[in-house]
Amino acid sequence: MASLYSIESYVTADPRALAEEQPLPEALHHDHMSLFTRVVCFFALGRPDLEDHWKSLQSGQAFEIVRTRLCSILAGTITTAGVLLAISGVFVTTGSPVPYFDYTSPAPHCLLFISLMLAMIALLTSGSSLIRWLYTDRRWTQEQLKLGGYFVLSYLLSIVTPMFFIAWSLHCFIFAMLIAGFSSQNMIYRAVTALWLVTYVVNIGSILMETMWKYATSLNHA
Repeated sequence: MASLYSIESYVTADPRALAEEQPLPEALHHDHMSLFTRVVCFFALGRPDLEDHWKSLQSGQAFEIVRTRLCSILAGTITTAGVLLAISGVFVTTGSPVPYFDYTSPAPHCLLFISLMLAMIALLTSGSSLIRWLYTDRRWTQEQLKLGGYFVLSYLLSIVTPMFFIAWSLHCFIFAMLIAGFSSQNMIYRAVTALWLVTYVVNIGSILMETMWKYATSLNHA
C-alpha cells in the first residue's frame, strides 16, 4: 500500500493572516464525518480529521507549502505508475525467456494485465490531480471544504485515489510473479519465491500494524 503522508499545519505570525483566520466549519468537525471519510482523510492527510489541514489553508504561504508537498507526492506517483506501466507492458506482450518460469499461463497473465490496466488508471488520475493542484486556489479550496459531505470526500479522494491504484497495480504484479514462481518446476525458483513471499508478508504486516497504531493514536488525540 501506498505510504502515509502527513500534511502539517503551519502557523504564521502575520497579523493580517491571523485576523482573517476562519474557525473550522461545522461540516468538517470530527463528529460529523463518517467512518469511511475519516479513514480516507487519514490516508490522504495523515490524520482522521481536517482540523490541522484547515489551519494550513488560512494563509497563502502555508497553502503553498501544502500544495508543493501534494504536487511532489503526485509527481512521484506518476513516475511510479509509469515504471509499473512499462514493466507490466513488457511482461504482458512478451513470452518467458526460460521454460521453467512461465508467467504466460492464464492466472499470472491475467494478473499482469490487470496490473497494466491499474497502472494506466493511476497515471490518469494522478496526472489529473496534479493539474488540479497546480491551478487550484486557496479561497476556492476553502469554499469547497465548507460544503462538507460529497465535496470533502471528492477533495480527499483526489489525493489518495492515485496511491490506491498504484498499490493495487503493484500487488497484482507481485501476485503474478508469486504464482509463476511457485508453479515453476525448478526448485531454486520456488525457494527464491518462498523467501520473497516471507519478506513480503513481514513487510506488509509491519506496515499494517504501524498504520493501525497511528490511526488509533490519531483518534485518541482528535
